Order: sequence, then C-alpha cells, then structure tokens
Amino acid sequence: MLDDLGRVLHRGRHWVGGAWLVLVLLGATVGGGVFDLAQTPDPLRESAESAQVAQRLESVDPEGELVVAVLTGTDVFAVDLVDQASRVLHEVRELPGVVEVRDPWTTGAQDLVAPDRLGTVVVVELDPALDRDGAVTTAGQVAETLRRVAMPEVLVGGPLLAEEAFGDQAVRDAARGEGVAVVLLLGVLALTLGGVVAGALPVLTALGAVCAALLALAGLARVTSVSEYAVNVVTLLGLGLGVDYALLLLGRFREERAAAPRSTDLATVLGRTLATAGRTVLVSGLTVATALTGLLLVGDPVLSPMAVGGLVAVGAATLAGLTLAPVLIAWGHARVPAPGAGRFLGGTPSAHSLLARLAGLAQRRPWLVLVGCTALLVVLASPLLGLDLRNSDTRSLPRDSEPRLALAAIDAGFPDETATQVTVLLEAPYTSPETAAAMATLDAMPGVADVMLLDPGPDDSSHILVEPLPDAAGDYDGPQAQDLVRRLRAADLGPAATVGGPTAELVDTRDALAERAPLAVLVVALLTALLLGVLTRSIVVPLKAIVLNLLSLGATLGVVVAVFQWGWGSSLLGFDPWGAIDVTTPLLLFMFAFGLSMDYHVFLVARIREAWDAARSARPPRRRAGEVEPRAINDRAVLTGITASGPVVTLAAVAIVIVFLGFALGELVAVKEIGVGMTVAVLIDVTIVRGLLLPASMTLLGAWNWWLPARWSRD
Repeated sequence: MLDDLGRVLHRGRHWVGGAWLVLVLLGATVGGGVFDLAQTPDPLRESAESAQVAQRLESVDPEGELVVAVLTGTDVFAVDLVDQASRVLHEVRELPGVVEVRDPWTTGAQDLVAPDRLGTVVVVELDPALDRDGAVTTAGQVAETLRRVAMPEVLVGGPLLAEEAFGDQAVRDAARGEGVAVVLLLGVLALTLGGVVAGALPVLTALGAVCAALLALAGLARVTSVSEYAVNVVTLLGLGLGVDYALLLLGRFREERAAAPRSTDLATVLGRTLATAGRTVLVSGLTVATALTGLLLVGDPVLSPMAVGGLVAVGAATLAGLTLAPVLIAWGHARVPAPGAGRFLGGTPSAHSLLARLAGLAQRRPWLVLVGCTALLVVLASPLLGLDLRNSDTRSLPRDSEPRLALAAIDAGFPDETATQVTVLLEAPYTSPETAAAMATLDAMPGVADVMLLDPGPDDSSHILVEPLPDAAGDYDGPQAQDLVRRLRAADLGPAATVGGPTAELVDTRDALAERAPLAVLVVALLTALLLGVLTRSIVVPLKAIVLNLLSLGATLGVVVAVFQWGWGSSLLGFDPWGAIDVTTPLLLFMFAFGLSMDYHVFLVARIREAWDAARSARPPRRRAGEVEPRAINDRAVLTGITASGPVVTLAAVAIVIVFLGFALGELVAVKEIGVGMTVAVLIDVTIVRGLLLPASMTLLGAWNWWLPARWSRD
C-alpha cells in the first residue's frame, strides 16, 4: 500500500504540493490565531478536595484578583511622600474595577510597613465580577498608577500579573526557540547532507507539520478550550518529529536511488522508499502518539491539554512525513547528492559512523558493555531518590521579571505577607462548640504557627486559616507543610471539615498523579510493545526495548533533578534553582522521552529486522555443514542494520537536540526543564542505550531476539 502511495504522490506531486502550500498559508495566518485563543488551564480537577473548598469560598464570599506592590528606598512617612502617595492611592481607588486598597497612607495599614520604615506593601483587590481580560486590563492600569508613587523603587506583582508574565514569556520562548532551531537546522543539515536543497527538505517538512498542527489547534480552540502550553508542545514536537521523519525518508531515498539500475524511474524509487522507511514513519508516529495518549489517561487538567497538542503535532508530522516529504523529494531530487562516503554526519551508511563503531565495540565485549552501561544509568538515576515536586510559581519567571522581583522583595522585607495559609472549612456556626473545639485542636497540632478564625460569612460554615511553620529553607509548601495538610485531613476536626489552599492543591495534584500515573505508564508500555512487536515480529525485542527505555528515562530524570533541584550547572544555563522541580515535569518528560526513544528504536530495529530476514531467506531450508549459525546471522544483522540506519539516526538526533536546545535557552524554568530534559534524554538514548546497550543485549540474546510462538511465526 505504501509502495503505491509513493507512485501516486509522484504522479500527483503538483496537486499534493499545492494542497500543502494552502495548508501552510492557512496555518501561518489562521493558525496563528491560536496564540490569542489559548487559555491558561485550571491546575486542579473539580473532584479534588482543595478545588471544592475554592469553589465553596468563591460561591459564599468571592474574592477578586490581587495586585501587590512593594515600595522601598525612603522613609514611608516622610512629609512630602505622604501627601504625594495619598493622592496616587486615591486615584487607584477610583479606577473602575478596584474594590479595595490597603496601604499605610490612606487606610493606616501599619502592618504593611517595614520595621525600619524604609519600605511598604500596597495590596489592591479587583472586582470579582471582572472577567479574565477585564481583570488583566485593570491590573495593568493599577500597576501603571502605582509606579507614580515617589519611592526610589516600585515593583508591582501578584498572582494575576505573574500568570500573565508566565504566559507571555512562554509565547516568546516558543517563538525564539523555533527561530533559533530553524536557522541552526538549515545550516547543519545543508553542511551534513551536501547542499542547501537537501538541507532544506527536512526543515520545510517540519515547518509544514507545525503550520498544519497550528491550524488544527486553532480549529479546536474555536469549539473547546485549548491550553497555551499546547502551543509550545506543537512547536517542539512538530519541528522535531518533522525533521526526523523527513531525514529517514531522505536517507532511504538516496540508498534506493543509488542501488537501483539507471533505467529505474523516480516513481519506483519513491515507492520503494515509502514501502520501507514510510512504514517505519507510520509505526513511529503511532508509537509516539501512544505515549502521549498516556498523558490523557492521567486526566490531569494541565497535562491533558499538552497531550492533545502533542497528538495534533504527531499527526501533522506523520502526515507531512508520508506526503509532503516525498513530494519535496520528487521536486528536488536532482539537487540531492548521492551518499558520499566519509561525509561528517551525512546520513550515509558507513562502518565508520558513530553508532556503527559503538555497536562493534558492544558486540566484541557484550557483557562488559551491558553491565557497565547499566551501572552508569543507575548512578545517573540516583538523584531521583531525593525528588521534590512542587507547583511552579513566580520563581519560574526570568530573573528580571517584575512579578518575580516583587515577590523576592516581599520575601526579604515582609516575610509575614508571604506565608501561605492552609484553609479549613468547617460545617459549623462561627460561635458553635464544634468550631471552638476545632480551633483548640488546630492550635495544638505540631507544625502550626498560628490559627485564625475569620469573621462569619453569609452561610453557617466557619472559615479557619492555619499558618504552617516554614521549613528550614523558609518555604511554606515543602514536605513539612504538605505533611501538615495530610495530618489536618486525617484529624477529627468536626462535621464535614475540608482542607484547601495552595499547599493542599499541591498535595491533591501529587496524589492524583501518583494514583493514575502507574496505570498510564503500564498502558503506554503495553501498547508500544504491541506496535513494536508487529513491526519486528518478535516478543523479545519489544520487551527489551521497554527495559532499555526505563533505564534511559530514569537516568534522564535523575539528571534533571541534579540540574534543576540541586542547581548543578544552573549558572551555565542561566537560571536560579528553587529547590524543586515542577510537579508535572517528570510525567511530561517521561511520556515525551518514551515516545522519542521508541522513535529511534523503531528506526534501528526495522533495519535490523530487514537484515535478519534477508539473511534468513538466503539460507537453504536445512542447515548444512559449515553453514553460519543463527547467532552469527543475528550478530551480522544487528551490525548491518545499525550500520545502515545509524548515521540517519545520529543526524536525526543532532537535529532534534538543536530543536530542544532552542527551548532550553528559554527564560521560563518550567520550559527550560523540558528543553534540557529532552536534550539529555536524546543524547543518552542515542549513545549509551541505542549505541551500546541495544547491540550488546541483542548480541547476547542471539536468535532469541526473534522468537515467536510457533502458531504466530511466519518463518
């Protein structure tokens, strides 16, 4: 079927190319609207206890967004400043959408003044009735007005402005990452493939995939909510997979063209290319899509939209690889040079290529390589033992971001304002004995710094704020505070007591991920093993691939912990570690890296299986004296397959590392975690895992690599 597709694409290359041109133009124009339509997802499931607390408080006593400013550098109560600041604060109070202002000049909030009187905090609450856009507009007006207070330094932040800064920076990081990646890819591929046209083919395929994915995402955004994070995922995976698939097809096309007689027409060569490499692209796309489907099974409000974006990107990249790349090859084949022996990273099969050399070493010393590489990966994974997962906050913003600087100034000068309280809702009246007993229980609990009963609300519940003791690092959301949330929920606090607040939200997110992630990982592993089993017609190869992937992913996550939680190399990467990594990063990295690792595994074992089949079909029905043993045939097939596909895999890995490095250079720590993590994953996978562990393990297993139950075997 794919052979026929290659012939059809050659005959209709102008129609197919024209259709893709229209798709790209629509994606670049209409699809660009997804940046305006995308929304920030709610980080909590509606069923989470902390989400129910938030919904209850919103219904009985709604609170608006807060704009928080820290003003420092001179005496807050200097005569000339008091008059000027009072006028500005009255202007803030008169702005449409502002419902409350707390400051030391007009409301006498002395608790907001620093002990040395050289700084103060101003808190502005916006109208809860404002929608998101209205709140952002009003917050901007408030910030602009507050900056007119005649203090040497005025920093304006707060949760809303921090979220806006996060979203804007994510878009800028995506645009910059894509721009850097495209320019570098064009240069590297042109040099390695031997010409501008050959180098441009994979990049044009990838850009077509990204445009098609953005168009699809923009269509989804008009009928349902689409996360702004999905845009980053589309760019990341669309570029990476688009280049990978085009390189695979281009490399195989050059081989088929070089091996074919001169009389063979281009349509036949394209047909053979798609019948082999096209099948690998299709299986690879299904494998990566299966891994991303695991994120949907988790059901996390943040991860699920990313999975949707990833699935759209994988679908677009696979479609581009099977249709756009062959058409571009048909148009530019005369400018695509023949495989050149010795060209650096040129995708040319060679016994001197990186993976072929590594495979030769692994086959000569299989046990030494297997034990040594496994031990190395286990050591790299060891930092996972100290993994600390928390929600990204303002500390994930760039160092010079105003909301981050504002929070840092408040942390330094007004620590009481940064304490994160835990909310306890009690279904008992304000003056009831049950409420008094709950207050006494809470006050006596270890780890509690203070307990405060708020004024009665419009219903019969009691709203209690519990301030936890900060941990040694001064954090209110660390393991100590999370343990307090769990103890509060386990304690007998009275009728229908519920616990919420930011730390409780973190606990709920972690518990939900821990509950569903194992099932998602198991389903992904089984489905990818099934797909790989169909491709290789083996049971052993897929099972071994799962084990190798788990080793690789464990090592990758260990490196991410060492870099982003411990801060190793943080100055080189240009960020400040905050003692934890984002709660969604491990699972997101796991699924992304799992899919791409299987991607390269498919590239390699497909050619190894071809070599095995070719050698087996050349054997007589019964083994004769002096005939090569199956183990030797297997060893030769492994080396032949890796020699044939290794250079393309290496070049594809270099290309996708360039894509990920573009995002690793981003300013957001959460985006940088993914960029660096995926770069590490690809480097570990292509060198240690596919270059050494794969051939070593296949050499040790011999013909058992291709074992199937007799009733399933076609041999």
